[in-house]
Amino acid sequence: MAAPLDLDQLQSFCAIADCGSFTEAARRVNKTQSAVSMQIKRLEERLGHSLLARDGRTVTLTRQGEALYSRARKMLRTNAEILDHFSDGDLSGSIRFGVPDDYAVRLLPVILSSFQRTHPKIAVDVSCMASEHLLEGMRAGRYDLIVFTQGTEQNYGELFRTEKMFWVASHGGRALASEPLAIASGPNYCIWRKDAMEALDRSGMDYRIAYTSSNATAISSAVLSDLAIGFLPESAMQPGMRVVNEEYGLPRLGDAQIALKRASHAYGGIYDALANHIVQSMGNLDHPPVTAEAAE
Repeated sequence: MAAPLDLDQLQSFCAIADCGSFTEAARRVNKTQSAVSMQIKRLEERLGHSLLARDGRTVTLTRQGEALYSRARKMLRTNAEILDHFSDGDLSGSIRFGVPDDYAVRLLPVILSSFQRTHPKIAVDVSCMASEHLLEGMRAGRYDLIVFTQGTEQNYGELFRTEKMFWVASHGGRALASEPLAIASGPNYCIWRKDAMEALDRSGMDYRIAYTSSNATAISSAVLSDLAIGFLPESAMQPGMRVVNEEYGLPRLGDAQIALKRASHAYGGIYDALANHIVQSMGNLDHPPVTAEAAE
């Protein structure tokens, strides 16, 4: 029978894959760079394949490395689950958590506050920013766990919720009558903006991006102030907004996909506690009351 793979080697391999650097990976796994390099050498010898391609300071996965990465993640997760099963200790520690500000209005006061009540010994340090910045921060090692909008980077994210996207306007507002149609939107890298602009272009509608911000509160303020219309997922709707349906000639939007992404060490224990709480709570989250206005 073949000897099992070394989980410590797999942990170092995943850390390198996550950040693209032997130096940063060594810091994350609390080892010297030479020790990590030796681990990878032994792992490659054990599997008989080159797993990492080195180009100067840049490190990327080979085809065989990509095949190993997802499987290594599963092994690390299973290992954490086994340790959790036989552990009698109270959950305690700190988690660096990132969430898009689109969802912060509902996630922070409802979901995270209830988590702190049930897990008082776990400190959650929260950052709110755009998904793209959260993903960059994950690669740089600034987060243990993030919620992000699927589409900017789908690899290795755990999709857990799909929501309808709506065109939204202020109740009683006149922004819908603007010519060209004034739209409030996120920046160019926003996956929702890309989808909305492509849909508008296909429809032939005349529009202009009147307000651009990476801050969801600023976009919502522009809509609520009747300066423009916008587009939001179902759970990001706010009081004072109304759904603008297709009777106004606006094109249908694709669904929003919401996912979790973990650092390679963030399995089991406190990390699973928070991840499971978010997934369960968002699944049970009541949608805010929205109204659809149509020509009847």
